[in-house]
Amino acid sequence: MAKRLSKDARREQLLESAMAIVAEQGADALTLATVAERAGVTKPVAYEHFGTRAGLLLALYRRIDARQADAFRSALARTPRRIGEVARVMGDAYMSCYSTIGPEWHAITAALKGDPAMEAVQQELLDGYVDLYHQALRPFSKLPPDELQLRCVGIVGAGEAISRDLTRGRVDADRAAQSLAAVIQRAIKD
Repeated sequence: MAKRLSKDARREQLLESAMAIVAEQGADALTLATVAERAGVTKPVAYEHFGTRAGLLLALYRRIDARQADAFRSALARTPRRIGEVARVMGDAYMSCYSTIGPEWHAITAALKGDPAMEAVQQELLDGYVDLYHQALRPFSKLPPDELQLRCVGIVGAGEAISRDLTRGRVDADRAAQSLAAVIQRAIKD
């Protein structure tokens, strides 16, 4: 029998177990039953936390993304407040995300392909990055806030496109990061 944990601690334990299953066996092996078994709890406990397999996969997706966003914020906090440095850190962080997320991210994304909830979560997370970029770039731009926000949408789109070339091996991480940094600097000019 599993030791009694707080709800948050139990959820974290279940997510750790789920990530281990995906890493070892792939996303197809992940079910609420397998995660419950791995965590040493009953199936109803897993269902209580995630509801469905898709709910579990979405929780894993959000968790990986949150760690990447935290790493970005941390890197930005240590960066001198000059646009060239900020753009460089933003480009590095974006490409580092795609280089370091590992095969689990791709397996989870593939398992959720076509799920309507996944599309909503992806849009929510992209919107969050647009807001994060807007906040980071606001001190360096004379653009009206709504125009800067729209340009940040373009920056995130450029980041997605460049990172796809990175994952396909068409460009290395340094060049991809430098290109995105250049896009960022040009995008915020009026």
